[in-house]
Amino acid sequence: MAAEENPLDAYSRVVTGVARTLLPSVASLAVTGERRGRTGVVGTGSAVVFTSDGFLLTNAHVVGVSSRGIASFADGVEVGYTVIGRDQLSDLAVVRADGSTPPPAVLGDADDLTVGQLVVAVGSPLGLSGSVTAGVVSGLGRSIPAQSGRTVRIIEDVIQTDAALNPGNSGGALADANSRVVGINTAVAGVGLGLAVPINATTSRIVTTLLRDGRVRRAFLGVATSPAPVPPKLAEKIGRSKGVRIVHVEPGSPADVAGLRPGDLVVTVGGEPVTDAQALQRRMFAEAIDVPLPITTFRNGAMVDVIARPVELADQA
Repeated sequence: MAAEENPLDAYSRVVTGVARTLLPSVASLAVTGERRGRTGVVGTGSAVVFTSDGFLLTNAHVVGVSSRGIASFADGVEVGYTVIGRDQLSDLAVVRADGSTPPPAVLGDADDLTVGQLVVAVGSPLGLSGSVTAGVVSGLGRSIPAQSGRTVRIIEDVIQTDAALNPGNSGGALADANSRVVGINTAVAGVGLGLAVPINATTSRIVTTLLRDGRVRRAFLGVATSPAPVPPKLAEKIGRSKGVRIVHVEPGSPADVAGLRPGDLVVTVGGEPVTDAQALQRRMFAEAIDVPLPITTFRNGAMVDVIARPVELADQA
């Protein structure tokens, strides 16, 4: 009778397999720009090759307002890169290498993730090549306020994981056990808080738009949400048990002006049911700018109807 496999051995094989597959496709970025009148490195981060013709995916806050930099790969190759586009509201940016790159990573679908699932973070923290940490999915559908200069952005629908992240991990890959990239790590909320922008239908639309136009016209509502169960009586009435609760309303935002409040359970937006953050996020594109948006929430045991008018998100450069 064969001896039973040690679970830690199986765990190690998964992590080392993901690392072996993805490390070649993850670059360390040296972001160049001007500081005190001199041109040089103004920041570092990571990026993931996702096409065979040299496009890499990273965080918008990694590249900042810079237009160029240097990408270094695990095999020692260094190439210049050019920023193609950035979208601060999703914290995603696309850059293109000026030379050849390793084969692209395989993109997965974060909508298939479940809480407790093993994930592996691969990046180049603080310019050090080949950092790998592992953990589990701690939460899905999170929203976080993130400071960008004097403006607070709400990054929607993020993945929370206990895989350790450092600032230089931002822009690196979060992968499942099959080495598919399901998220782009972001340390924008602070050191040690494991968060990743999901790879799914909504972010795929963002990336496609960045590749085509270099920017994404976004509508801004000004709320952060979190997944929440629907109270039993309401669930029986509306026919669903999952929803999202507003946990933050940006002062002076369209949501604030409309009368939305922290604690509101979002029931419908534009007449459509809301069961997750994506249902709201999918509406926040150009076609929603300055258009009245009916929103129904559940507050203190009663339905509350408001009309919000999202504005165009400025300062996307």
